[in-house]
Amino acid sequence: MAQKAPYKIRSISEFHRLNHLPPPEHPLISIVDYARVAAAKRENEQTAITFDYYSISIKRGLDGKMRYGQQEYDFDEGVMYFLAPGQVLQSPPRSSAETNPAGWILLIHPDFLWNTPLAKKIKQYEYFDYSVHEALFLSEKEEAIINGIIQNIRQEYHSNIDKFSQNIIIAQLEVLLNYAERFYQRQFITRKITNHKILERLEETLTHYFNNDDLIGEGLPTVQYVAESLNVSPNYLSSLLKVLTGQSTQQHIHDRIIQKAKEKLSTTDLSVSEIAYELGFEHPQSFSKLFKTKTKLSPLEFRHSFN
Repeated sequence: MAQKAPYKIRSISEFHRLNHLPPPEHPLISIVDYARVAAAKRENEQTAITFDYYSISIKRGLDGKMRYGQQEYDFDEGVMYFLAPGQVLQSPPRSSAETNPAGWILLIHPDFLWNTPLAKKIKQYEYFDYSVHEALFLSEKEEAIINGIIQNIRQEYHSNIDKFSQNIIIAQLEVLLNYAERFYQRQFITRKITNHKILERLEETLTHYFNNDDLIGEGLPTVQYVAESLNVSPNYLSSLLKVLTGQSTQQHIHDRIIQKAKEKLSTTDLSVSEIAYELGFEHPQSFSKLFKTKTKLSPLEFRHSFN
C-alpha cells in the first residue's frame, strides 16, 4: 500500500480553520493554545503534514511518540522544538498520546519577516534543521524566560496593529531565538551522559569504518553517514561536537584519516598512492593535500622524518 503524501497547510489561516480556532488576528503570525489544538484533533488521526510557515512551540502532556521526518521522539516531558517551512511532521493518535496537553505554538509566515534582518538571519539558526528527537529541554527558569518573551509577543499581537508592531515583534522574536541558541549550547554541555555516549559511539563508528578492509570500494565516510549511524541529524551532530570538542564532524573524520595515514606511512612500505586508495580517496592528490593541510608536511616528508 502506497504511503499517503503529507497534507500541506499553506497558511496560518488554514491552520486555524483545520483546528477549529477563530481566524488569526494577523494572517502572518499567530500564537495558539496547544490544548485547543490538541482538542480539535480527530480520534485516531495520524496524518503527516507539512506547512509553509515557521513553528516554534513548547508542549507538555504528550506521553506518546511524535514522528518528525524519519525519527521518533518520546515526549515524556515538556520540550521546545522548532520547525521550518517544508518539513514533515506526523502526530500520533489523540487517544494514545495526549494527557492534559498544554503549552503554546507560535506560527510565523516567512512573509512576516520580509524586509527585516531576520528574514535572512533566521536560516542561520541551525536548530530549525534538528529533528524533534533532538528537541530542546528547558529548565523551569529557562522556560519562564521563553514564556515571558512569548507573552510580550502575544501582548503586541493583541494590541492595535500600527507601524511599530512588526518591528517590536521581530525584536522579541530575535531575542527568543538567541535565548534558544544559548539554551541549546547549555544542553550540549549539561546532558553529559547522552552526549558522552554520542562521542563514544562516534569514535567507535569511525574506528570500525577505518578498520574495514574495503575502503577502496566504500570511499571516505561522509558526515551524513556518521550522523545516521548515531541516529542524529548532521547539523545537530556538528553543533554538539563544536561545543564539546571545538571541532565539526568533518574535522573529526579528517583527524581519523590523518591518524590512520600516519600509521600506514610509518609502519608499511606502501606508496602514498596505495595508502590514499586504501583510505578511500579517489585521487591521491586529494589525500596529499589534506595531509599537508593538517600536518604541515607532505606524506613523504612525514615518512622520511622516521628515517
